[in-house]
Formats: sequence, C-alpha cells, structure tokens
Amino acid sequence: MVRRWHLAALAVLAVFALACEAGAGGAGGSDPGPTGAPAKGYPSSMAALGDSITAGFGSCGTFLACSRNSWSTGSAEAVDSHYRRILAKNPKIRGKARNFARPGAEADALPAQVAQAIDMKAQYVTILIGANDACAAAPSGMTSVAAFRRDVDRALTRLKKGLPKAEVLVAGIPDLYRLWQLGRKDAQAVRAWQRFDTCRSMLADPTSTDESDDARRRQVRTRINDYNDELRQACDKYGARCRWDDDSHETSFNLDRVNRVDYFHPNVEGQAQLADATYERF
Repeated sequence: MVRRWHLAALAVLAVFALACEAGAGGAGGSDPGPTGAPAKGYPSSMAALGDSITAGFGSCGTFLACSRNSWSTGSAEAVDSHYRRILAKNPKIRGKARNFARPGAEADALPAQVAQAIDMKAQYVTILIGANDACAAAPSGMTSVAAFRRDVDRALTRLKKGLPKAEVLVAGIPDLYRLWQLGRKDAQAVRAWQRFDTCRSMLADPTSTDESDDARRRQVRTRINDYNDELRQACDKYGARCRWDDDSHETSFNLDRVNRVDYFHPNVEGQAQLADATYERF
C-alpha cells in the first residue's frame, strides 16, 4: 500500500524487482505436482488485482514487490496461495496465474487491471483494494466513499461484461487501526513508520495520545469500514459469481506477521494468513 509519492523511488528499484521475481521463478517455480484428473469446478486460469499487499510488497525482506509470496497467485510453498491450492486440484491452471496488482494502486486503478484480467480470459479473479485510498497524508486527502464506490462499480461492471462466467472474490481491506494498536508501543515499528512516512493518515505521530490524533485515527478507521461496506454491496450487486470475504479485515496481523522493513506490509507468514482467511473450496 505505497502512496504515490513513493512511486518515483519504486520506479528506480523496478529493475531490481524484476530480477528478484525472475530469480524466484514464475507461477510454476515451486508448484506442487499434478494429482491426476482435474477436480470438477476448479478454474484453469486466474488473475490477482489490487495493491501492494497482493503484489507481495516487502515479503522478500526488501522494499520491493515479491509476487511469489502473494496470498492470491504466489508460488511459494510457505504461503500456500489460492493458486497453489487450486493447482493441487486442477493441473491445467499451471502457469496461468497472473498478478496485476501494483504498489500504490487505488480504486481508480482497478478498471485498468480488470482489462488485463479480461485479456487473459481469467476464470477466477481476486480483488483486494482500498488501503491506499485511506492512506493519505491526512484524512482530508482520503478518497471519498462515493468516488471509491464509483471506481469499484466501473471495474466490476467491466469485469462482468468481459468475463461473465468468471468467479470473483472481493476481499475486505485490512484493519489498519488494529495494526496501529499493536505497533504503537513497539520502538522498531514506530521508527519504521516515521522513517517511511507510512500511511500518515493513520500512523503519523503513532505514540501520541492526544485526542486530536485519536480522532484522526478513528476517522480513518471509519472510512475503511465504509469502503468495506461499499465493497460488500458492490459484490452483492454483481451477483452469485461474486463472493465477499471480510476475513482479510477481521484477521488482524500481529507484528510477527508484517515485514521488518516497514512494519506495515505482510511478511510470508502474513501472506499465508491471508490465503487461509480468504480461501474457500470451489
């Protein structure tokens, strides 16, 4: 969930990110072997949409994306992603899992990611978006609830038209207020949040007990809850092929489930927890 002002630095690191991903192997790098005939109902292709969480940002121990550890399409055995679980049932999905999630993405980036999923004819699509819409320099910079819903509706309308038979998972935005509660008394977490100006709307002055700071944090928490309500309603409107799963919000990351670079993005254990919380048998 990297804000736009970090994107220039990320562009400089892009070459190294590509090298990291190449070294990690593609979707089949550490895949489990086929188990025979495909089990009925499991998709043969999938796409992951969203932001830095789904991109696996920071999960390789560096300030870079690391898609092999993605809860959705990752190949890492330690994560046991949706992709790996489906592959164990349907070998036809091997090498047909694409991760279009991008660090810094907000809801207005979702329609373009949907277009990529349509181009590859994905049969299963996961969506986790919205943390960057709340992680502004101040609460006044957060995306309005109306604009957020508009962007989500645009994306889901395009998805339903382009891939009418695809199964869709919409996951809830993680509880950032809970992360602040867990980390505000941890000196390393506080230093990391201050060093990287991480999600300032929530994490600025993390040790402050002033009423104004607590009101700011509660405002961000409310906005995330409102976004999640809109995501749920949008999924309901989509129809029977869309599954809303709020376990990604309710499952709070302990500090040992976020990386030690920014103390914000899930590490391998956190990605595995997300995979467990959001996966459901087809």
